[in-house]
Amino acid sequence: MTVNQITSTATGRPDAAASAGRAPAAGRPRITMTARRHRAFYMFTSPWIIGFLLLTVAPMVYALWLSFTTFDGISPNWKYVGLGNYRELLNDPVTWDALGRAGLFAVTSVPLSITAGLGLAVLVNRPIKARGLFRTLLYLPAVVPPVGAGLAFKLLFDQNSGASNGVLTFFGFDAVGWLADPYARYVLLMTVLWAAGNVMIISLAGLQDVPRELHEAARIDGAGTWRTFRSITVPLLSPVLLFQTVTGMIASVQTIMPLLLAPLGDTSGITTVPQSNYLYMMHVFAQYFALGRYGYASALLWVLFVLILVVTGLIFRFTSGVVFYNVEPEAKK
Repeated sequence: MTVNQITSTATGRPDAAASAGRAPAAGRPRITMTARRHRAFYMFTSPWIIGFLLLTVAPMVYALWLSFTTFDGISPNWKYVGLGNYRELLNDPVTWDALGRAGLFAVTSVPLSITAGLGLAVLVNRPIKARGLFRTLLYLPAVVPPVGAGLAFKLLFDQNSGASNGVLTFFGFDAVGWLADPYARYVLLMTVLWAAGNVMIISLAGLQDVPRELHEAARIDGAGTWRTFRSITVPLLSPVLLFQTVTGMIASVQTIMPLLLAPLGDTSGITTVPQSNYLYMMHVFAQYFALGRYGYASALLWVLFVLILVVTGLIFRFTSGVVFYNVEPEAKK
């Protein structure tokens, strides 16, 4: 028996060196590398998960509950009406008209913004001088807050003091009521095209990912610029175009720019929105803040949410055969 063992036996305490090298207790499970990775993943994503649950899921569930009530946001005298709000919106012609205008605005503005953004991306992708400066200037409007952009367009197209009418009167033309029907819809489309720099940046990233070897091979085979663009560039950009279509559709049906462009009127601004710009979200805004119908407005939002899911699913369904992926998606493997 060694001296250390004799000492530990005499004192009744285990040797420190022996205890440091012994195996862990049988009751304590050993953490594997996979478990460590899972724990690190959830630790890093926990802020987003908590924010998603508290700021997205919880408000959606609360809005779903409100859609079955007559709650007005203030009075405690509310009651449960079940599907009454949904039956009312199905029979409300104003709701369907607003939804139709929102759909028309989406199918008009989304192709225009994608086409304008792709055209700008093709231009700034060419080897020209000061290319970085042009990219910055074209993208700059996209980072302007929507409120600032709306107020700027409102001042620009004001009938009495706007710069646009100032130019017209300078050349002898009559002033135009740009912010009233029937011109208000065109001003709204201008705001979409004005912020096409966001689409340009995404399209530019897609263009730079297209292999140059394919373009060189097409030129060797005698293909022109337009044929190369149509047969090579566009198919390889199809995932980017699909992404822009889906996100653009979602953003267009939720736009609040008509409210920012509306002339000064009542505190809500709803009654001054031109009829052509009275989109679905304007109707929702009117029900929430002008009329105080929280339950009905919540039902409108949930219907819009379901419609967006359906339209998004249809877009993916009907474009599955024309979207080309360099790497096959995991769902198809």
